[in-house]
Amino acid sequence: MLKDITIGQFFPGNSIIHRLDSRFKIVLDIAYVVMLFMAGNYCSLISAGLFMLIIYMMSGISFKLIFKSLKPIMPIILFTCILNLFFIHGEGDPLVKLGFITIYAEGINTSVFMTVRIVFLIVGMSLLTYTTSPIALTDAIERLLSPLKKLRFPVHELAMMMTIALRFIPTLIEETDKIMSAQKARGANLDTGGLVKKAKALIPVLIPLFVSAFKRANELALAMECRCYRGGEGRTRMKQLKFGARDIVATVVMAVMFTLIILMNIYVAVPGI
Repeated sequence: MLKDITIGQFFPGNSIIHRLDSRFKIVLDIAYVVMLFMAGNYCSLISAGLFMLIIYMMSGISFKLIFKSLKPIMPIILFTCILNLFFIHGEGDPLVKLGFITIYAEGINTSVFMTVRIVFLIVGMSLLTYTTSPIALTDAIERLLSPLKKLRFPVHELAMMMTIALRFIPTLIEETDKIMSAQKARGANLDTGGLVKKAKALIPVLIPLFVSAFKRANELALAMECRCYRGGEGRTRMKQLKFGARDIVATVVMAVMFTLIILMNIYVAVPGI
């Protein structure tokens, strides 16, 4: 399961989505999140999801990768679904009543709606890292937050830390998988027993993982220092961020989709939340 986690990974490509300006990709991704939360019925929500699937097809990212990336997060999604199912009360008689457990039609509706929204949210946010290199992501975050420099906010350092943290997620996952395999080869039992026993069994995994993480961080700091890294002031870039016609087209398409979602919320009589 650890190998299925694709958060923070970059998949190189030459699609139109890959070639979009990274600053616009961040802004459009935020706009997509706002669009999902604006969707007030199933018609607008499904339309937003189909829109993202079309973008995935344009980017060349495999649909299998989407399902694999959702597998590790499914327990959280199911937990959210169950919470909404049991704790949302509606008007009228409950559909199911077993002791202290009561399920209303409104609870089922809210549970399904929120689950679909979370899935689309994860899929949409993952596309940003799938199609944007860590260097381009750092530059984009720094450019977008550049107005905060007037307030003496460490914009470059923040962008660098965020990108390095995102970049190291796949590395640490791979390291965790190696450590767990090594512990199992030595006879450690990590999969059976109660919750407390499983937590205790993770201690031999976490200690080497933290040691490895600090070692990698120290090596990265030394490598950056040897390359005379001095922060964002006076730093030159080999690849400049350029605004092009494709970015205008992407912005127009997102604006049209935004308008359609608003119109669907107003005029389409489909149940929602």
